Amino acid sequence: MNTATSPAPTPEALRAAMVDQITAARHLAPAVEQAMRHVPRHAFVPGAPLSQAYGEQAVITKRAATGEPLSCASLPALVATMLDQLDVRPGMRVLEIGAGTGYNAALLAHIAGPTGEVTTVDIDPEVTAGARHALDLTGYGRVRVATRDGVLGDPGHAPYDRLIVTVGAWDLPPAWWEQLSPGGRAVVPLRWRGQTRSIAFDAQPGSWEADTIELCGFVPMIGQEGEHAASIDAHDRVLLHWDIDQRIDPAALTGVLDQPRTEVASGVRVAGEESFDGVWLRMTATEPGTCRIEALPAAVDSGLARPAIPSRSPALAEGASLAYMTLTRHDHDWELGAAGHGPAGPDLADRLCHQIREWGRARNARPQVRAHPAGAPLGEFPTGMVIPKQHSRLHLSI
Repeated sequence: MNTATSPAPTPEALRAAMVDQITAARHLAPAVEQAMRHVPRHAFVPGAPLSQAYGEQAVITKRAATGEPLSCASLPALVATMLDQLDVRPGMRVLEIGAGTGYNAALLAHIAGPTGEVTTVDIDPEVTAGARHALDLTGYGRVRVATRDGVLGDPGHAPYDRLIVTVGAWDLPPAWWEQLSPGGRAVVPLRWRGQTRSIAFDAQPGSWEADTIELCGFVPMIGQEGEHAASIDAHDRVLLHWDIDQRIDPAALTGVLDQPRTEVASGVRVAGEESFDGVWLRMTATEPGTCRIEALPAAVDSGLARPAIPSRSPALAEGASLAYMTLTRHDHDWELGAAGHGPAGPDLADRLCHQIREWGRARNARPQVRAHPAGAPLGEFPTGMVIPKQHSRLHLSI
């Protein structure tokens, strides 16, 4: 009887397989692919098994006392996507907000080369100490690591040709505008209306113009409090999340899900693996009451609320009425729709389905997104939605 077992895969083999999987799903710039094939991700997450270090999963490296993640190594495919968006060239000066494990800074240093400069900052000294150790261990000691509030950037080594943010940001603070060179590029996981998008902005005079927009998720940046959240049922099974500029009153919506439900089918179908996140993005450019609904398992199981994705689905709130996106299974695919509650529930459900149908006609279309410093003139831009934040404003048009 042969009891021999195959040798365990080496880190090099696992890293090659990880990158092969990413490149099979999307094209990567050669410099990004080369960096990911070279930098040993496992060295930046020493507490994780090799299979996890090179799996398509985030690796949590620090948690709060409540269990919430405070720092992590992001999904490799998301890391690759954002580096692709950033478009770093040899010799560039790069600022990273959110040091994490140091892995992303190592990739940036590899791409920028020996004539480039990479600075990474984080507010948590434990995080920066870990990143510093891993960078030194892997031969990337030239990366600057600073313990400071990322909202302030790092003016001592500005200006930067590229700026990348690897924590969830609700706003674009003044330091980032000031420290990015004219014509530079910033990639920011920006949050508005309950969803987060990795946006590649090109710095133009007086504004940042969005080039590419990708769905993503990140640990929120400390100190940027731009959202509200509240339960809208008596047993705290359904939460609503909305921005501070929106006139959404949770007291008026409490109990709305107990009112009769109006269900509207859009007629738009999606395949099992097809993303429909573009509907939410479109809604943020057209409907001022766009927000996020979160239904806990008890709410779904009881039938109180069944959003398309229970933990995070788009909704429309208006006065004492609410509608949210739904998903209905058919034999070979799924149909998008809406469920409305409250006096204006049927109208809100119809409006949400209108957005679904418009998206269905052009599924790859994205709104134009432009960011301005707060108080700066918007300039010429097609009619659209202006979303104010503390330090900036977003202007979306579709």
